[in-house]
Amino acid sequence: MAETPDHPAGSSSPSKYHNFDVDYVIHYKLPTSPSESAKAEAAFSQLIHVLAKAGFATEVRPGKQGSNSLLVFVKLASLPLLQSQVYRSRIQDWLYGVRTAAPNPTNLPLSRYFDSEPVTEAERLRLAYLLITKTKNENGAGVTPKIGTWKYVESIFPLHDRKFNRQWITEWSTKYVLDEEDLTKIRDKFGERVAFYFAFLQSYFKFLLFPAAFGSAAWLLLGGFSWFYAAVNCLWSVIFFEHWKMKEVDLAVQWGVRGVGKIQLPRPQFQFERESLDPVTGEIVKVYSPYKRLARQALQVPFAIACVVVLGNLIVSCFAIEIFINEVYIGLFKQYLTFLPTILLTIFMPTFTTLLTKLAEKLTDLENYETVDAHQDSFVQKIFVLNFITSYLGIFLTAFVYVPFGKILVPYLDVFSMTAQKFTTEGKPLPTQVWQINPDRLKKQVIYFTVTAQIVNFATEVIVPYAKRKAFKTVEKVQALSEKNEEGLLKDSPDEAAFLKRVRNEAELADYDVTIDYREMVIQFGYLSLFSVVWPLTACSFLINNWVEARSDAMKIAVNSKRPIPWRADSIGPWLNSLGFLSWLGSLTSAALVFLFNTNKSGPDGSPWEISAWALLLSILFSEHLYLVVQFVVRGVLAKLDSPGLQKERAERFAMRKLLLEQMIEHDVLSAEAGKGAPGLLGSGEIITREALEEEARSLATVGPEKLFWQRQRGPDEAVHIGRALIAEIATANQTKARR
Repeated sequence: MAETPDHPAGSSSPSKYHNFDVDYVIHYKLPTSPSESAKAEAAFSQLIHVLAKAGFATEVRPGKQGSNSLLVFVKLASLPLLQSQVYRSRIQDWLYGVRTAAPNPTNLPLSRYFDSEPVTEAERLRLAYLLITKTKNENGAGVTPKIGTWKYVESIFPLHDRKFNRQWITEWSTKYVLDEEDLTKIRDKFGERVAFYFAFLQSYFKFLLFPAAFGSAAWLLLGGFSWFYAAVNCLWSVIFFEHWKMKEVDLAVQWGVRGVGKIQLPRPQFQFERESLDPVTGEIVKVYSPYKRLARQALQVPFAIACVVVLGNLIVSCFAIEIFINEVYIGLFKQYLTFLPTILLTIFMPTFTTLLTKLAEKLTDLENYETVDAHQDSFVQKIFVLNFITSYLGIFLTAFVYVPFGKILVPYLDVFSMTAQKFTTEGKPLPTQVWQINPDRLKKQVIYFTVTAQIVNFATEVIVPYAKRKAFKTVEKVQALSEKNEEGLLKDSPDEAAFLKRVRNEAELADYDVTIDYREMVIQFGYLSLFSVVWPLTACSFLINNWVEARSDAMKIAVNSKRPIPWRADSIGPWLNSLGFLSWLGSLTSAALVFLFNTNKSGPDGSPWEISAWALLLSILFSEHLYLVVQFVVRGVLAKLDSPGLQKERAERFAMRKLLLEQMIEHDVLSAEAGKGAPGLLGSGEIITREALEEEARSLATVGPEKLFWQRQRGPDEAVHIGRALIAEIATANQTKARR
């Protein structure tokens, strides 16, 4: 057998690595309620037919035992259909200025053109997904998971390339630094959006080498709160920020996605008020009042206030309890009561954060954006506010409240003593001691967030999901042994058994969200720019953490998550603004911390009257203006080294775009037969005779299992018939369970 990327030569099991040419799997959840079964069955039939009309071949198999689900395997039915979609997409890229030249300028036959500029796996999967989800007016299937008619469609996901994943993890585990080839492989497999994250992580990792080395020297020679370290650290943050802005442009040009943000995906949930002519293109577009959206965007202000009130009160309360127990109270059970603030934060912080995150989602939906990118950008801005409060507020309280105002505020902690006194025998006062500032509190907090919290986050991201999945698999095996009545659903063909088992496991995995990984890195950068002057070894901790982070994130994608849709991107999106904000804010906090703590490592003695307010304010203003000057200089120097970007035109070129789109018809290879099924499959309108079946049986005996997989069901009608039979069998099994 010839070697293929998914089927290595000599492999004993053809389905160990092979994905059977599947483009996407649609996980179709069936309701347990008998009243909903008829609706689910009708929607399933509609799903198969709209996919066939859009040009996809389908195969149906039962889902995981006891999951009440079906798996619909989907692939583009013909090579001409794929070539047509790719060619149209590249023409669109050229017309919008993403490509520097028109595709196939010499009018070669498409087969020869694609030999010179082959289709990557990410490009194929992206266009296939768009064809599944685009509206019928755009010649797509119009399938949007969990919305309207498709509420039973749980997810649409591509399958992992297990051979690539194994090689990927193995190679990265032996490398110290990732190179351009590694990033290109990620881009070709997972798309530019994921590749940009790993490119950012790698660039950030390389830049950390300097602050790690300099911070180590500063820790040994200068100690904490050094003016010199603060100035160098601020300069480094400016250079990194400006360098990355230039780097992401270079990557976008190199990967051919410069300006791809102009070709934004329409958001299915967008609700328009009216239709109007676009003043630039002259096309009819759907319009929503910008004034209404602006009014709804104004709700971000009360949302931010709500975050500060809810999360701020929780953090301040736990902060006060911690100070009282650790530094004032000296009575019984103190060694146990010290864990009380941590327990309260562990219980309430995730709950409040989840509620506020859902509120952020509701507000973003209310703002009613036309495109997916605009919706995501607005949501990220709200999430950044949440994470800023939860990540930094505790350190801000220690540095700028606890230390300078301790003598004024700590006496108010007697409220805890008086409250607890009511529950003691005969109302005896609690044993306390005279409060004194803890000189190591600020440093310990910074060390916790930059070292301990990173380790906890790694365990939460990688180890816990892996352990949970192993535990769930054990439980499922026990349940499978006790549910003999459902075994009929999982009588897979021996050639497909291993493959289907793998797909069923992937269907249960969580979706990969690159936003979470961006958030971690941006918050980490904030600790470095805002508070590393407290503990100069911060960069050393992050350097080690980020080497592990790159590998653990790769493991998370390959093992703990579904394979992401390979979306394109030309930058890291709204996180770039967050980096710029944290870099600027770092100049203010560093100046304030150095002013307060430079002469005395424990800071003021808790009395604000000893602090010269005008000198503090002058230090902050001087640092900010110096930061802005340095940023201007660095930006100017780097701009001279910048490679020229692509020149873009809009209204003046639209007439030419329209003309070229009309001329593109002669290159269109899409035929009427493309949507009727894959070559070699018996169509729904074909007359089936005994001779034809015998001939087909003889031909099937000579093909491999991967081709046989797509020839078990003859067209959409038979797929619907098989799916209905599986739905009926699942419904019978559910009724049998209910009678027990």
